[in-house]
Amino acid sequence: MGMRALIETRNPCFKKGGVMARGLYVVQAGTQGPALVLLHGQAGNGEVWRPLIDAIGADWPGRILAPDLRGHGRSPHARHYGFASQAADVADLFERGERVVVLGHSMGAGVGLALATGWYGVHVAGLVGVGLKVAWRDEELSKAAGLARTPTRWFERREDAVARFLKVSGLEGLLPEDHPAVAAGVAEDGSPGPAGRFRLAADIATSLAAGPDVKAMRRAAACPTWFASGSEDAMVPAADLRELDPDGFVFGGLGHNPHVQDPAALWAYAGPRLKPLLAG
Repeated sequence: MGMRALIETRNPCFKKGGVMARGLYVVQAGTQGPALVLLHGQAGNGEVWRPLIDAIGADWPGRILAPDLRGHGRSPHARHYGFASQAADVADLFERGERVVVLGHSMGAGVGLALATGWYGVHVAGLVGVGLKVAWRDEELSKAAGLARTPTRWFERREDAVARFLKVSGLEGLLPEDHPAVAAGVAEDGSPGPAGRFRLAADIATSLAAGPDVKAMRRAAACPTWFASGSEDAMVPAADLRELDPDGFVFGGLGHNPHVQDPAALWAYAGPRLKPLLAG
């Protein structure tokens, strides 16, 4: 993989490797040079970007950082999960004014848009967002709010928790059960009780990161932004995508997770847009 070098340390709370950096758990490839930031969707974690990191290989000249956003994977839970809070966390990974480019999926694309305003101290030179939900119906917002109030669901068997993770993350049928993203998506209680010992790592309250006016956020962006979706993505119909970005790109035959379904196709779209922005 050339420059690709995963930096891994032990985290006593989770059994997979990674880097704890300023409050977030980060999968990192490369150790120096311009930063490409990969932001996952709701219920996911940074490991979901491994197929894309593998597809990029040496095509990116610097670092690649894929954090577990707050309340997801191996990063700690918090009281607030709005795009602003998430963006502030990501910005804290970098020196003030540092130039980066962002590739975000779904919720992660919204967090990237918040970063792209420049309000958080990091200089986003460009953003590609894929699968960002544009239109929210009242019943969808009510459902998200209700979901956030439900108690944590525990499972006696790890395989049941794994099946639940794959379903709620939208990765069912896309990743094998032994994929690192699955391991990061399920947490184990060391002291099992009557409720069970396995749960999803993501805080159920992260579902409250729903419903922002992403069209207004795009107008506030201080850098070039591009958006795309899969032709089979029920969350982001082509008509909604074009409301956000009249030049939005549609990946034929792909659903809500192009970064997993066809990472090479996603990078063929995103790479030529992002790489020139940090050249030199």
